[in-house]
Amino acid sequence: MLGLQWRDVDFVAGLMHVRRNYTDRQLKIPKGKKVGSVPMVPGVATCLARLKEREHFTADDDLVFVNAVGEYVDNWSLRKRYYKAIEVAGLRRVRFHDLRHAFGSMAIRKLDPHTVQTYMRHAHYSTTQRYLHHQPRPEHARLLSEAFAESSLSPVSGHARDTDANAAPADEAVDAVISLQT
Repeated sequence: MLGLQWRDVDFVAGLMHVRRNYTDRQLKIPKGKKVGSVPMVPGVATCLARLKEREHFTADDDLVFVNAVGEYVDNWSLRKRYYKAIEVAGLRRVRFHDLRHAFGSMAIRKLDPHTVQTYMRHAHYSTTQRYLHHQPRPEHARLLSEAFAESSLSPVSGHARDTDANAAPADEAVDAVISLQT
């Protein structure tokens, strides 16, 4: 984010274009060596629009996040500001990089894994998979119910000795499970 220039912020399309990053006091090619775009949620767009109203450093070539003289913010200064903001807000202290993990955990709840992989710029799907356990899906109960209802119409064998003749109707199976619970 420290390499973000105003030309990279597209308020009309609601996107930020990631073309460069600034780490270790060096301008670098983004992770994965690819340029990409990420959507701006309304709160981010609002904050950036307010920042764009500042008196200086708002030209296309200017950095979005700057120090007092319009240059790159150094990593330590950024972290100090971040931790101060957390303290003032009364929030639990979390590492700056943990915000990236929080994004992954929240995004996977609503977006498909490939989209999350793209936004997080993971080169390998296996990296994105670590967030899949955060993917609760309420509609899965309905889908599982449908799958089991369909299987009661034409039972699927799970064991070599299972045959259609041995398959219990779904209602009988439910009754049997309930009797075990009481």
